[in-house]
Amino acid sequence: MGPGVLVHSRRSREAGAETWLVLAARDAREARKEWAEYGVALLRCWTTFTAVRIPADVVLAAAGTTDRGEVADYLSTALDGGPCFFDGNSRAFYVLTPLSTARRWDVPDTECLGADCYLGVPATTITEPDPRCAAYWVVPMDGPAALCDPGIVRRLVQWGSARRLEAAAEEAGEDA
Repeated sequence: MGPGVLVHSRRSREAGAETWLVLAARDAREARKEWAEYGVALLRCWTTFTAVRIPADVVLAAAGTTDRGEVADYLSTALDGGPCFFDGNSRAFYVLTPLSTARRWDVPDTECLGADCYLGVPATTITEPDPRCAAYWVVPMDGPAALCDPGIVRRLVQWGSARRLEAAAEEAGEDA
C-alpha cells in the first residue's frame, strides 16, 4: 500500500455498519442489547433502508446450488457485494436497498418492505448459522449505507424465477 491509502479492517466496517443500522431502531441501546443476547434486533424499514424479501427457492435457482458457501459466493458476485441475509424462519433472503426502492418495486414473487414494516436483522457479526437466531448475513454489509442497487436485485430475481420455471418444466416433462 502506498502513502495516503486508508485501509479499514473488517471489524471497523462491521462497527460502522452496526452504528448505521441502529439508526433504524426505536431504541439504539435496546437494539444492541438484542443483538448481543438474541443475535437479531427489530429494525424499522424505510428509515435508513428498505429490504427486498426473496423466497429461498428463487435465490437457490439463480445460484444453481443449495450449498451454503456456493450460494454466498454467488450472491456476493451477483449483488456486487451488496448486503443480504438469510432468515431460516421465513425461508427467505433479504437484500437491503435504498429507501427509494419501495416506491417503484413491482417484481413478482418478492416483496419490498417499506414504511411501517419491522424486520429482524441479524447482528453484523453473524455470518453463519447461529444457535441464538435463525438469521445470518450471507453477504455482510461492507460499511455504513453500503446497499444493493435495486436494478441488480431485479435481475437476480428475474434470473432465479426463469431458472425455477425451467426446472419445473423439465421435471414435468420427465413425469410425462
